[in-house]
Amino acid sequence: MDSLKWFERKFDFSYTENIFPMIVERLLGTPVRLSFKIGSISPGLLETRIDNSWSIKENIGPLNDLEPLWQNRLYDIISGSEYMTPTDLANNKTDMANHNNKSVDEPINEFSVIRSETLSMLENISEDHIFKFSLHPRLKTPMRTMDLFLFVAEHDDHHHARITAVEKQLRKTS
Repeated sequence: MDSLKWFERKFDFSYTENIFPMIVERLLGTPVRLSFKIGSISPGLLETRIDNSWSIKENIGPLNDLEPLWQNRLYDIISGSEYMTPTDLANNKTDMANHNNKSVDEPINEFSVIRSETLSMLENISEDHIFKFSLHPRLKTPMRTMDLFLFVAEHDDHHHARITAVEKQLRKTS
């Protein structure tokens, strides 16, 4: 089953209940799920690209590469900025990082550390800050702190799904 490309996704942030604690749990579980998932994949499959799309290692990279952006966007919301910090839509940071030349443990460990920093930032956030917002630069829609981190959790899951899809396709061809 093919998944929708990330930039084709539509997001609905119209709910009013505070689901932030569940979102934080998803964020907390991502490094553990990632380690578990990668631990079950044959090392020989981790660097292989299919049809010039990212390899499994290269799908791990953006999780680590984008975490500072999520932290900056949290700061943007809390400080009252009209717009959130934009991202590099071409993913130059990920492409230049040469994730395939690193041991698989390196980006996972780095991600675990930086995600812990993000979670520390969120740990004592007030309910007022959970519902405070700034405009997302690409989507041109208001995003509350809660929406931003739902977006992050969805992005995490997108890369988990891509890793699964790449692995399945590689196992079929090997």
